[in-house]
Amino acid sequence: MIATVKPVSFSQTWTFFEGAWHEGNVQIMGPRTHAAWLGSAVFDGARAFEGVAPDLDRHCARVNQSAINFRLKPVVDTETWLALAREGMARFDADAELYIRPMYWPQTGAGGGVLFDPETTNWCLSIYVAPMPQPTGTAITLSPFRRPTLETAPVDCKAACLYPNNSRALMEAQSRGFGNALMLDMLGNVAEFGNSNVFMAKDNVVYTPAPNGTFLNGITRQRVIELLRGDGISVVEAVLRYQDFLDADEIFSSGNFAKLAPITRIDDRSLQPGPFYSRARKLYWEFAHA
Repeated sequence: MIATVKPVSFSQTWTFFEGAWHEGNVQIMGPRTHAAWLGSAVFDGARAFEGVAPDLDRHCARVNQSAINFRLKPVVDTETWLALAREGMARFDADAELYIRPMYWPQTGAGGGVLFDPETTNWCLSIYVAPMPQPTGTAITLSPFRRPTLETAPVDCKAACLYPNNSRALMEAQSRGFGNALMLDMLGNVAEFGNSNVFMAKDNVVYTPAPNGTFLNGITRQRVIELLRGDGISVVEAVLRYQDFLDADEIFSSGNFAKLAPITRIDDRSLQPGPFYSRARKLYWEFAHA
């Protein structure tokens, strides 16, 4: 199933930038801004839904770690991010489904070239209405595009420049009638989906790719593992091949945007939302509202 793309409404957006809240898609970069020109931005994304914002503190902390790993200056402390996020969320209805996105980027290059100047690090916090996708199921396939390694890309941070590769994986999969795709690492092992982490179950054990530096070890992924293990379910982080997913009893995704969602087809094989997916989603919702 391919999700229908709806027009983006920038009117339901508030962004804190240069000391004030601005409504709409505020213009924060120009043609000579290094990040606009060469993709040198890092960000994070938290979720608010049903009046809760699970792991907001972890997301605020991670954007600072991403900045450090990217060689930017994390000029906003975690508590300030948290306070601004709560202030911004209060501008929306209490039960609004929101995306909360802190960002850092270098304003100028060093000498006008490829190098950027960390001393010009700028930042903003953008919060906007983004309806949660319904967990109706998605068809997946294998992507021809792979995840890079640390030697070839800044995979140790949530960097904007990594996402065009994932975007083309999604677009290629959708051109073949699938909603998402599993991406391999450079050794041919499954890394993640085009926009989320992946879990599978086989013979009453849940498996997920072991973090190996080629994909983001997602905050929601970590939380799901913790919740399942706390519920007595065996979760194994392992080296997994595409054939493992072809043979799986069930497959589901975890990610901040949709949280947990089932896979209902892999290539030409149909699947049903399984008990481990259902349990993980229930545990996550209970955690979020606790």
